[in-house]
Amino acid sequence: MAKKSKKQHQPGGTPATVALTAAGAEFTVHSYDHDPAHPSYGEEAAEAMGVSPDRVFKTLVADIDGALTVAVVPVAGQLDLKALAAAVGGKRATMADPTLAERTTGYVRGGISPLGQRKKLPTVLDASASAHPTICVSAGRRGLEVELSPEDLARLTEAVLAPIGRP
Repeated sequence: MAKKSKKQHQPGGTPATVALTAAGAEFTVHSYDHDPAHPSYGEEAAEAMGVSPDRVFKTLVADIDGALTVAVVPVAGQLDLKALAAAVGGKRATMADPTLAERTTGYVRGGISPLGQRKKLPTVLDASASAHPTICVSAGRRGLEVELSPEDLARLTEAVLAPIGRP
């Protein structure tokens, strides 16, 4: 079962929660015991929190025409690389090398947050996020999610909203 805390900022917070606190954003932190054997980080988070997978979003890093870009899509679906490239005016998108994604964002795979990244990258949030009052994204480590409004996430990451997810 996930534990909740409102506007959590404690020593040992992640760069994502520090960024949210500094921005004065309303958010809730959910923590759960991560199972390394679970086949999907996002589905594990949805199950642990008892939240629909349509409201839990995964953060993926793609290479678009040689530039890294962050895609935030529901864990219930997949990233449409063509749609992602089109959303940022690019031609060709591929998934970024996981080691490069970790080094660039400052987070480990399965815990990459769209917030508080080491290097600010262009971000695209799937348009389906706006159908929910709040969504959950990684708070910067496996077993830790942050729930916030899609508007705050888009504002704080300067994200473009576009239909980049597919079932």
